[in-house]
Amino acid sequence: MRYISTRGGIAPISFTEAVMMGLATDGGLLLPEKLPVAAAAEIAAWRELAYPELAGAVLSRFIDDIPPADLQELIRRSYAGFNHPEITPLVDLGECRILELFHGPTLAFKDIALQLLGNMFEYLLAASGGRMNILGATSGDTGSAAIYGVRGKERINIFILHPHQRVSPIQERQMTTVLDANVFNIAIRGNFDDGQAIVKKLFNDIPFKEKYQLGAINSINWARIVAQVVYYVYAALRLTGAKGAGQVDFAVPTGNFGDIFAGFVARRLVPGLIGRLILATNENNLLTRFVLDGDYSVSTVRPTSSPSMDIQVASNFERYLYYLNDEDSARTRQEMDDFARSGSLRFGPDRLARIQADFASQSADEPATLATISDFYRRHDYLLDPHTAVGVYAGLACRRENVPLVCLATAHPAKFGAAVEAAIGRPPELPPALAALENKESRCQVLDADLEAIRSFVADHAV
Repeated sequence: MRYISTRGGIAPISFTEAVMMGLATDGGLLLPEKLPVAAAAEIAAWRELAYPELAGAVLSRFIDDIPPADLQELIRRSYAGFNHPEITPLVDLGECRILELFHGPTLAFKDIALQLLGNMFEYLLAASGGRMNILGATSGDTGSAAIYGVRGKERINIFILHPHQRVSPIQERQMTTVLDANVFNIAIRGNFDDGQAIVKKLFNDIPFKEKYQLGAINSINWARIVAQVVYYVYAALRLTGAKGAGQVDFAVPTGNFGDIFAGFVARRLVPGLIGRLILATNENNLLTRFVLDGDYSVSTVRPTSSPSMDIQVASNFERYLYYLNDEDSARTRQEMDDFARSGSLRFGPDRLARIQADFASQSADEPATLATISDFYRRHDYLLDPHTAVGVYAGLACRRENVPLVCLATAHPAKFGAAVEAAIGRPPELPPALAALENKESRCQVLDADLEAIRSFVADHAV
């Protein structure tokens, strides 16, 4: 399996080279030369596998330069600390099923990919004798999941940018109470998009990237996407019958387009099993406007109770655009350059029809989000976090009769206690891992959202 850039400016590279490169050196995003498609017999055999073994089977379709035994051991280590034996259990609530993706160490879906990516980085650096300075921006959960994935690991320093006082208090403390010497938290005076723009500019500064061996943990790293493909396949296999009959629809809370793009890849991998991908947004509805109207235009970021979705520039949109453009890298590069200049792309009737064949979409405003949390708690005695509530609201709005609906639960509700309390009248009970954060020492550097300030900080503290 070889990997190429959406912008066509690099020679094909291996999976491990793609993991270490993160953002392609031509500014594009890395993808397989050809997305794999599993045969019916292979899919049938996968039905009998537990999650770690299924992960090995799925990932081996994308990874051919890590020995299978080593890959399976990396997977085993990555999920050994999860607090549920199924890793991503399904909870049947009648009108939909909740795919709980929050059983990792930071109680967010990003643990599923970032525990694995951290172990991959360590494995590859040990083999090469190299070093890495991980640089990423977070709107909330990515930062803590990335930090927990690499804390204390040799040969790696990690620098995480988050918007100052714009993540939940628990999300902030999950990041800033990790005091390992290789962890650097930076709160920027700005929003997530400001931080992500700085990160992309530093990765596109090739001399700086190479001098400091920058590594990516945001969903621009292909390993993040492919790890998330697994749980779509896992859920679909459990709901489509022994002979593979029927389909499953998935509702996905969406900010950076990475999680739902993993669903797009999974749908290609297991033909016929995954039906509608329902793209759910909050009031920052850039992607819903894209799906419904063909309008991908930047607007003002509105702070909401689902801060990980308070985004106006979706980092993984370019990957989907590449396929929408029939894998035409020159057209993709031109359109992304146009978007960088104007902040807007428009899609005509032909391409809009294709977009709407790939996705349905619905946005949820704040009242709808809180009402969904309240309603599910009253009817099912089940607590949703606000991001998951956005997904549930959109999923039920777009639900098809007689087709199982899976809503991705992306975080534990206790991570967003203020929103839950506003919805049900009391705060959620804190799991022990979160309750323990209150009295821990924290460490964080507050800086302006300034490219040169971040560049200097990374240079001064690089491994």
